[in-house]
Amino acid sequence: MSAPFATQLLGWKKAKSAGNFVPNSADSSSTPSKELAGKILDILGIKPGAALPELPENSGPALERAVYEHLTNALPDADPSRSWKVNHGKAISHFSQYAHLGKLKQAVQRNPVLSSDLGLDYLIKPDVTVGITGHPQNSASVPFLHAAVSCKWTIRSDRVQNIRHEFLQLIKHRRGRLPHLVTVTAEPMPSRIASIARGTGEVDAVYHIAFDALQKAVDAVGSKQQKSDLAELISQGRLRPYEELASTLATW
Repeated sequence: MSAPFATQLLGWKKAKSAGNFVPNSADSSSTPSKELAGKILDILGIKPGAALPELPENSGPALERAVYEHLTNALPDADPSRSWKVNHGKAISHFSQYAHLGKLKQAVQRNPVLSSDLGLDYLIKPDVTVGITGHPQNSASVPFLHAAVSCKWTIRSDRVQNIRHEFLQLIKHRRGRLPHLVTVTAEPMPSRIASIARGTGEVDAVYHIAFDALQKAVDAVGSKQQKSDLAELISQGRLRPYEELASTLATW
């Protein structure tokens, strides 16, 4: 199984330097990354050059949009008793636990000293937010932030730091229950997934859009370390199939 949109986003692209086909989720400078990503595509039945014109030009925003659209449709089916509000790129100050940050922003903008000391990096806009209206902790007009989803097509060191920074702000500034903090990715290297899945609690879990294919690919062509990393992440519940995300949010 894989995310319903996985085969619409995953595929082969022509490398700019050599002109040969490489997986669009691979690090083109890393042979292990290309081998694992290529095996994932093979398992999914996507051959080199297949459906190349239909691939999105920029995979990152396409993943954000796909997750947003999927959760918008899937959550009401998973739990119709809740009033779900899924948004793409909505500031956290629009949610009840963080509404005070909007007032803080106004104060900071009026005071040069506060602006210099505090900045505005706490007013983040998660890639996808899942709100609930009518929650006991908020008024009827202000949604409660139930989950924040960071969508990262692949995992690199700078993206890990971005995720940690955003989620630490959500942890630090909340007034009320913490949202479910998750990452969605297509990264083929377990070692790179581990760089964000491991840690001190900034991220609750990482959801992979081709989880089953990733497992089979690592088993087939992964190194001993990649196999060990993947087994650890799965056994500890740090890496999960994307297909479980909606049901997890509905029961959490």
